[in-house]
Amino acid sequence: MTTSQQSLVRAAARNNAEWCAAMCRAHGVAGEFGGEAWVTTGRAPLYYPDAVTLEPGADPDALVARVDTGPPDASVKDSFADLDLTGAGFRVLFEAQWIHRPAGAPTSEPGPPDLVWDVAGDPDTLRAWALAWDDGAGNADLFRDGLLADPETSVIAGRSAEGRVVAGAVASRSEHVVGVSNVFGRDGGPDAAWPVVLQALVRLFPTLPVVGYEQGDDLAVALRHGFEPLGPLRVWTHSG
Repeated sequence: MTTSQQSLVRAAARNNAEWCAAMCRAHGVAGEFGGEAWVTTGRAPLYYPDAVTLEPGADPDALVARVDTGPPDASVKDSFADLDLTGAGFRVLFEAQWIHRPAGAPTSEPGPPDLVWDVAGDPDTLRAWALAWDDGAGNADLFRDGLLADPETSVIAGRSAEGRVVAGAVASRSEHVVGVSNVFGRDGGPDAAWPVVLQALVRLFPTLPVVGYEQGDDLAVALRHGFEPLGPLRVWTHSG
């Protein structure tokens, strides 16, 4: 990994921790940034980690000591895939790859001609976005109105000609990068969503590189749309 890639992974990890902190705040859960990791003071919302490492070579004992492993399913995002937490009762939940797209890079294709985007600015739009993202799984309440007050969070909604939210993502801005997550497309999956999401990111954040992480088929789709892999990460979970 080059020095530039290492710097981007650090920026991506910090950005992701800041987005996780924003999601936790929307749920009334506090978090603390330390030199090596961000850690919640309570249980994070569904799908979100209780800790995110910010630097490679974090002290695993010190990290685990900050995480409440009493209740089941405590989780740690090992941003540099360099920890072994098995001795503390954790197992690997999944592995993924950090991804990166240069600032202002042109979109690879125009996207569906009848799809337009905007940024959710009111509870009704956020709710419509969350329901489309959830696709009937029962977790739309994960995205709460408090996110609308976060100046660094932009919920991007791609709308059909009829006005329905059919694609979208969350953009989280930090000092050096903008992170993208929760990419979805109701018709055509992420392949249909990425063009309109990238159009929005270039328009909203023209000077910031785009980072995120994906795995499996979603990673392959992101690479088709101009992203490059940066390095691995792991998410660990504890049985409690």
